[in-house]
Amino acid sequence: MILVGNQRGSGRDLALHLMKEENDHVMIHEVRGFSAPDLTGAFNEAYAVSKGSRCRQYLFSLSLNPPETAVVSTAAFEAAIDRVESRLGLAGNRVPSCFMKRRGDAMPIVSGRAFGLTL
Repeated sequence: MILVGNQRGSGRDLALHLMKEENDHVMIHEVRGFSAPDLTGAFNEAYAVSKGSRCRQYLFSLSLNPPETAVVSTAAFEAAIDRVESRLGLAGNRVPSCFMKRRGDAMPIVSGRAFGLTL
């Protein structure tokens, strides 16, 4: 599996990118720890929390991209997410994730970098 991650701001732009009509298929997999049930709302919540800090790039996004010929189950994606969260110290964070298909399968996940309880 190919992992591509970065820190970023502008959750609104990221939500619009993930939900573009040009994607062949998009399905929200999980929105964990947010009040909002959708990506835009979750990213707005992360932005609101970041306003209590100096954090400008308040999101960490990671795209899990299997090789084009691979058939990867949802459980395999979830196991990969668990390993990444554990290694990066993000376990238990508020995380929205979705399945997106455009020229192959990918599973983007996003984690907030500013945490209300530690501000």
